[in-house]
Amino acid sequence: MLQKVNPNKPLRWQRSKYSLFQRQIDIFTAAGKLLFYTWWDNKVAPHDAGRRDRRARWLVATLIDLGPTFIKIGQALSTRADLLPLEYVKALATLQDRVPEFSSEEAIAAIESELGHSLHALYRDFDPFPIAAASLGQVHKARLHTGEEAIVKVQRPGLEQLFALDFKVLYDLVQLANRFFPWARKYELKEIYREFIGFLSQEIDYLIEGKNADRFRENFEGNSQVLVPKIYWRYTTKRILTMEYLPGTKIDDRHAIEAMGLDVCEINRLGISCYLKQLLLDGFFQADPHPGNMAVTPDGRLIFYDFGMMAELKPLAKDRMIRTFFAVLKKDTDAVLKALIEMGLIVPVSDMRPVRRLLNFLLENFTEKPIDVKAFGEIRSEIYSMFQQQPFRLPAQMTFIIKSLTTLDGIARTLDPQYNLRACMQPFVKSITLERGKVGAISELAQQTRHFIKERFQKPSAAEVLLTRLEKRLESGELQLQVRSIESDRALNRLNLSVKSLIYACLSGFTFLAGAVLLLGPYGSGAIVAFAISAIAFLLLLRSLLRLAIKEKLDRLAQ
Repeated sequence: MLQKVNPNKPLRWQRSKYSLFQRQIDIFTAAGKLLFYTWWDNKVAPHDAGRRDRRARWLVATLIDLGPTFIKIGQALSTRADLLPLEYVKALATLQDRVPEFSSEEAIAAIESELGHSLHALYRDFDPFPIAAASLGQVHKARLHTGEEAIVKVQRPGLEQLFALDFKVLYDLVQLANRFFPWARKYELKEIYREFIGFLSQEIDYLIEGKNADRFRENFEGNSQVLVPKIYWRYTTKRILTMEYLPGTKIDDRHAIEAMGLDVCEINRLGISCYLKQLLLDGFFQADPHPGNMAVTPDGRLIFYDFGMMAELKPLAKDRMIRTFFAVLKKDTDAVLKALIEMGLIVPVSDMRPVRRLLNFLLENFTEKPIDVKAFGEIRSEIYSMFQQQPFRLPAQMTFIIKSLTTLDGIARTLDPQYNLRACMQPFVKSITLERGKVGAISELAQQTRHFIKERFQKPSAAEVLLTRLEKRLESGELQLQVRSIESDRALNRLNLSVKSLIYACLSGFTFLAGAVLLLGPYGSGAIVAFAISAIAFLLLLRSLLRLAIKEKLDRLAQ
């Protein structure tokens, strides 16, 4: 992410001499602090939102201080509410890649070294002052000898060496987490590490970014509403990227867009349609669509920048995305649930009813209007059940898809707080119905579109839909008669924890008294053993009491 910056104090990662050992100490210390803070906040002060806000600000500052790798990790974690508390996720969503620029002398030296000519032989004009700087590089404005305005992206010196250090330390950290923290294994940290390292390795190779830009432009070749900067390959290498200068207004600047006389709803429809095409048709999408990577021209066209972080969907994953998309359009809860299970986002649990009801609630209430947090009070018992079962997962391959979709949704809501997701999808759906004679994803999409339109025109009554679903559930044996009291279940769980606490209290008190008696006699070693058992039982008592207190708080919230 590129942001305008002012020079300030150099950060920790910008040291001229930085050994692997020192880097390991810095990273492991930060990871240890984060682990301790999250444990403390969950166990000791679970309801202190102010403390978690302070921890979140500390985390953002620490990631910036650790440098490019960790800024990117923080931005990727901004969608991982399954890994971090909500306050951390919100803070990471605002993480800006702002670092001091490096000197123009270093930038010019890098350009001349990479391209093999003097600066004036390469460009007619070159602005030595960068217009933007980030951890991976900085951007200068220039003019080619042929007259075209261009921007020159220069990679920050020493970046590859720093990444090599970070990749080694991160691998050790993942290995350590999987070995000593069994709960960490369910998050597929190794897979996330591999995918993330792959993305970062591509992002610092500007030849790959240039090829991505050309491929992206070809995908939108027939769309006059989308602009992609042209790459000037004669002035591009692995560390230098020269591209066409296409100015525009940032896509989340609502007031400026409205001042140009443009309709923000139309901009939303165009953005959503473009992204659906990337995901469902091309299978090649921008994995980091933040506001700095998209802009709007005065005539309402959309400009895409920055093609360093691009992801590609395999055919099977693309087919699943297509089925999920149309299942959401049709508000088919069972189809959405099946697709999410296939993609690994939901793990089947013994009782899927709370998950199904939550999905149905979301489809019925929030595909055509903004999300209202207060409305979730209607399904608080289902949310409580899911908190206990924890059926949701985020596989490594889905991390960047979810991040892209949530970022795009945030941009759309910034432009129009009342935006209608289904309405924004309609132009894309209509465009698919016009496709003929295509194969692959187009064929699958066209087939799904025809089914969707047919269902809209031949939509059965609510009673027919209910009877059909009831029949399917009877045939599959899913429908069972159960008598269950949620209040009784909660009371029994609390009683179970209370009994455990009482047992630990008795054991701790009894062994402490026994140790004291043994200490009065000639049984010093026995007294030490008794005191040790008493201490362990006391720790278990504290743990049980904390769990009981948390459960009581949750039960009160669910009522």
